[in-house]
Amino acid sequence: MHSLFNPTDRDALARRIAELGPDAPRQWGKMDPAQMLRHCAIALGDLLGERPVKQVFLGKLITPLIRGQIFGDKPFRRNSPTDPIYVVADARDFEAERARLATLIDRVVQLGAAKTEGMVHPFFGRLSGPQWGQLIYKHFDHHLRQFGA
Repeated sequence: MHSLFNPTDRDALARRIAELGPDAPRQWGKMDPAQMLRHCAIALGDLLGERPVKQVFLGKLITPLIRGQIFGDKPFRRNSPTDPIYVVADARDFEAERARLATLIDRVVQLGAAKTEGMVHPFFGRLSGPQWGQLIYKHFDHHLRQFGA
């Protein structure tokens, strides 16, 4: 399984982010590329402690049923529901958002899998360090595919 903590996988994501253009047409969803970059940055910010995170009740109920799908090799499906906290609807500066996301990726990588061990995801709850790396990779891959990158 791919992971943000694997240098080869991380480099592949970085190339795809670098190739993404501000006018890339979306294949599904409502966000434009700049909004998507901000959306991904907000998710990384949670892991980095930018806001307090607790697992939502619905996540406690559903996560045991879908854990295999989330951490399996199959990509996330199109138009998966998004928690309103992560919805970005306002106009964003593409280059600023790309730079911010790159900085946050570097910060997460510097933390490493060991220091993300047991941190709480707002839907999936406590995750292992390797699960965090896999989830971040899979989330970014999902959105990069959304824009053909």
